[in-house]
Amino acid sequence: MDYILNFLAGGLLQFSWWQVLLATLVLTHITIVGVTVFLHRSQTHRGLDLHPAVMHFFRFWMWLTTGMVTKEWVAIHRKHHAYVEREGDPHSPLVFGIGKVFFRGAELYRQEASIPDTLKRFGHGTPDDWIERNLYTRHSLMGILIMLVLDLALFGVLGLTVWAVQMAWIPFWAAGVVNGLGHYVGYRNYASPDTSTNVFPWGIIIGGEELHNNHHAYGTSAKFSAKWYEVDIGWGYIKVLSALRLATVRRVAPKLKLEPSKSAVDASTLQGVITHRYEILARYTDLVKKAASEELAKLKPSRKQGSPDCRWTLLSRSKDWLARNDDALEPAQRAELETILADNQSLSTLVQMRRELTRLWESSSASSEQLLADLQAWCQRAQQSGIEGLEQFANRLRRYAA
Repeated sequence: MDYILNFLAGGLLQFSWWQVLLATLVLTHITIVGVTVFLHRSQTHRGLDLHPAVMHFFRFWMWLTTGMVTKEWVAIHRKHHAYVEREGDPHSPLVFGIGKVFFRGAELYRQEASIPDTLKRFGHGTPDDWIERNLYTRHSLMGILIMLVLDLALFGVLGLTVWAVQMAWIPFWAAGVVNGLGHYVGYRNYASPDTSTNVFPWGIIIGGEELHNNHHAYGTSAKFSAKWYEVDIGWGYIKVLSALRLATVRRVAPKLKLEPSKSAVDASTLQGVITHRYEILARYTDLVKKAASEELAKLKPSRKQGSPDCRWTLLSRSKDWLARNDDALEPAQRAELETILADNQSLSTLVQMRRELTRLWESSSASSEQLLADLQAWCQRAQQSGIEGLEQFANRLRRYAA
């Protein structure tokens, strides 16, 4: 009788509460590694190839701990990148609202997974062997039930709590934090054409997925960190697997290369500008925001003046709109922005020059020769603009190289 009670209380392992807590964190972290290394970086974006033994371990582990089907996860995430922030994005806070994505992200996942066309169009290239078809996909719930039995056997009644945490871990962190907060709050290294953010600079809890803006800027890169202070623990695991010859990295984000003595805009400059366009646009955004802040400081009313100038009020309200693309603004916002620009030549020049700069990498029909001529002309106009920040920006742009 005592043996049965001890087994029910502590299971086979008879762990103390803190040992159970530590085991839970280890188990959930392995699941996180499976999501970021196997499902995301390898299967979805082909940033690396995994040894068959490693790949099948993750397939088995994801079946046990999440019940997710590889093809479904991959297809939904690829569709997210294809329709990011637009109608059709399976889990965009701009489309569904931050509350629904954060708290009901798993529901959105299930809804999209039930659409055959999504799996057909975006789920290609995922495992399709006998065990995938007849076990992992057909009996996806069996794995998590087996995990429940294992948790109860190992940890006793506390195993039910361990299992519940395992089941909630991915829906909360991946569906809620990454898909929700990763498009809502945080900082941006790159002005990618979406609202993706780096939630934290230290990608440890979610295996590096915290660096979501970096990922959207270079989607096929196996490495998510970009700045010296950013930590991508998922990349650390990939390096270990590579050293053991269990993984082969196929793609990483290109490193920024600036040639100190370069003064002429040539084909290498053009290629460097197109390659690092999101980094360049982020710097330009900072330039525009700084110019707007300086203009606000000039217009800020003193105590003697009393109520603020209408121009100050207008610019203060719409300052952030200056850094956005026209298609990201509502008609009323665009109209208000045009009013501001009509009254400020410097800001008008900066916004117009940004529009012209983005056309360099948005153009799909212009030849390389035409794009190079456009870039040379843009740099010349920037240096003759009389705007100090824009002149310095153009001088730096000349130094970009492939």
